[in-house]
Amino acid sequence: MQTTFCSALIQHLRNNKRSCFYINLDPAAEEFAYQPDLDIKDLVSLEDVMEEMGLGPNGGLIYCFEYTTTTAEVQHFLTEAIDPITEEYLIIIDMPGQIELYTHIPVVPALVRHLTRTGALNVNMCATYLLESTFVIDRAKFFAGTLSAMSAMIMLEMPHVNVLSKMDLVKGSVSRKELKRFIDPDNSLLDDDPAATDAASISAQDLGVDPSSTRSVMTGGSFKKLNRAVAQLIDDFSMVSFLQLDVQDEDSVGAILSYIDDAIQFHEAQEPREPNDEIGNDWADTDMS
Repeated sequence: MQTTFCSALIQHLRNNKRSCFYINLDPAAEEFAYQPDLDIKDLVSLEDVMEEMGLGPNGGLIYCFEYTTTTAEVQHFLTEAIDPITEEYLIIIDMPGQIELYTHIPVVPALVRHLTRTGALNVNMCATYLLESTFVIDRAKFFAGTLSAMSAMIMLEMPHVNVLSKMDLVKGSVSRKELKRFIDPDNSLLDDDPAATDAASISAQDLGVDPSSTRSVMTGGSFKKLNRAVAQLIDDFSMVSFLQLDVQDEDSVGAILSYIDDAIQFHEAQEPREPNDEIGNDWADTDMS
């Protein structure tokens, strides 16, 4: 999904005559709507790592990022490409979707430090965290995704724009009024959870179901207490709010971009221009004969 979002963002920028520099840092990515200006697979690919190191997909991806953040060759590869880019460009970095890279291990935070004002480059950065809007149908799943967003915010220590993506998939099943409740999540969403039926409150023993089965665990009292604790933690921190995104809607993509621009202070970094510059250039190009 993150590659789909990057493609929609690039198309929107092109439609509005804005410049961008597209970097792919996903060593597993294979298909692109727009060819990256810089591709990490020129140095390391997940397929090669898995074959040579005998690792699975997740282990291989972690190895790739450890290589990316600890190898001088890779850091020079990034620095050499980014350093000459002027402030008129929006740098778009396409990242892998594996959440553990952002919440459990310090490899991506190390990369962020290298790219931002505290590192070798002087770049204002903003992370865009995408959570599929279909998660709102299962509120336990939604709060788990929201907790991951909050964990990434704390781990990366940088401005975040959190987005509910694929809004077109829930338009027919969730009302607009109901969707607004998920923009600023709080534990009241669990008070009227449709999944919390009377049947779920009946003990597994009464139903003749194995108490250790997945069904029993996922509908039992302990699971509900865990969800309530997670929701309360998110509510207490009050860090996470969401924007809604439909990549097929140009206005929706533009709205997300405006928040990103604010987070990285894009417009403040632009060189001041005289109001009549463009008019003057038009006159200069006009044939006065």
